[in-house]
Amino acid sequence: MQKEFTTSFEAIASYDHLDEAEKKLFDTAQKFREIAYAPYSNFTVGCAIMLENGEIISGSNQENAAYPSGLCAERTTIFWIGANHPNIKIKKLFVIGAPKDAVSSVPIPPCGACRQSILEYEAKQQQGIEIYFASLGGAIYKTRSIRDLLPFSFDASYL
Repeated sequence: MQKEFTTSFEAIASYDHLDEAEKKLFDTAQKFREIAYAPYSNFTVGCAIMLENGEIISGSNQENAAYPSGLCAERTTIFWIGANHPNIKIKKLFVIGAPKDAVSSVPIPPCGACRQSILEYEAKQQQGIEIYFASLGGAIYKTRSIRDLLPFSFDASYL
């Protein structure tokens, strides 16, 4: 028997359609994308995360010649939060990625490893995290939870 599932997301037309908090996250993620260390892939990513107390924490991807020792922007940022703010819930995560020297309007979602790491924090805090992903221009996609991007998810409940 074949079954289907659907997922939902919001397509926000452009930066101009974001509210002030979302614009602040976008701007911060874009700023950190510009300082990403990606000399091997030349694919730069910035991430900004809003905590429940309103604080914004940011990071960027960090590559390494001893591939795959580098780390994506989302995991760089979320792991720092886990180490430094272990009891503060994450409300929103904004990620912007694109080739370093190209203009792209295709929203760049978190990779599989980042999705799994975000899922761990959602499970820990027992609350979804709004995920926004974008490129340098065009539409911005928003989901209510990483489970919208990872429907057959694996978490501690299986252990």
